Amino acid sequence: MEKIRIGISTGDINGIGLEVTLKALNNASILEYITPVIYGNVKIASYHKNIVQLESMNFNLMSQGEKPRSGKINLVNCWNDTITINLGKATPEGGKYAMIALEKAFEDAQKGEIDAIVTGPVNKASLKLAGVPYVGHTDFLRAKSGKDALMMMVHDKLKLGLVTDHIPLADVSHKLTKELILSKLQILEETLRVDFGFAKPHIAVLGFNPHAGEEGMLGNEEESIIRPAVIEAKKNGMFVSGPFPADGFFGSGQFSKFDGILAMYHDQGLIPFKTICFNNGVNYSAGLPVVRTSPDHGTAYEIAGKNEANFGSMVEAIFVAKNIVQERRAYKEDRQNVLKKRPKLSEEMSE
Repeated sequence: MEKIRIGISTGDINGIGLEVTLKALNNASILEYITPVIYGNVKIASYHKNIVQLESMNFNLMSQGEKPRSGKINLVNCWNDTITINLGKATPEGGKYAMIALEKAFEDAQKGEIDAIVTGPVNKASLKLAGVPYVGHTDFLRAKSGKDALMMMVHDKLKLGLVTDHIPLADVSHKLTKELILSKLQILEETLRVDFGFAKPHIAVLGFNPHAGEEGMLGNEEESIIRPAVIEAKKNGMFVSGPFPADGFFGSGQFSKFDGILAMYHDQGLIPFKTICFNNGVNYSAGLPVVRTSPDHGTAYEIAGKNEANFGSMVEAIFVAKNIVQERRAYKEDRQNVLKKRPKLSEEMSE
């Protein structure tokens, strides 16, 4: 069986993205399951390779669109500019070249040259300095795909999606609508079925206010927006419960009884997720035709260049991407087999 081809964009060259990528790919066993393709620059990659003391690691240099070699660490040289690396600092170069690498990987994914993308972490300040019109990877992928995406955090213990992601907390209540919550629930439900193999996923929806509003005493978003969305989702055939008060939901371990969870805003979901799953969690852009995962951490400027970064989350991101590609293929094959077994309309009418 042909190995899954995973494109890995370098992320911010001044952060730990290349460090965790090279450390992850240094394990020969990982090459038994995937064919990696790094999108970046050979000089920058070699610089980081020396930092992590992997002098014996070799790259198979290739052009964009060229077939990657199995058993090798392939690298697409996305630019030839001479760049000054400023480890641990937000710079225009860090944002500019992170996006160039991502754009090249995305182009190849759309053309079927690679099967999935794993993105190295970017820094929002660097993107802004570079004049990039996107807050991060998810916004880029939404714009380029022309589809909404659900920011989702993935771990064996916990699969959690966000209704709103990278917006100020003060704006969240104004963004919440019944329609938005329903849309995110639909993406989450389909993702759990198609990408993670849950036949009938049970989803928990969190409230927005303390104690889920305490019957309107602490806010009315639960009664006016969230609960109606849950009721509508049930009418549409989804197995959904809530809204639950977020603190007790995680504190009591109730989260373990559900296949997926929908949180209303970033920190409501990310704080418990990273508490439970840090260093092994994965960020996943659900609902897109292109499979994209990322480690659950940022550029970690404070340790960039010190060879201290934990690469566990990068390994998980690579394997989650591989598994999702395989799950999607299996789901598509099962659907096709079901359609083949159905009698044609003419046969049904003659019976």
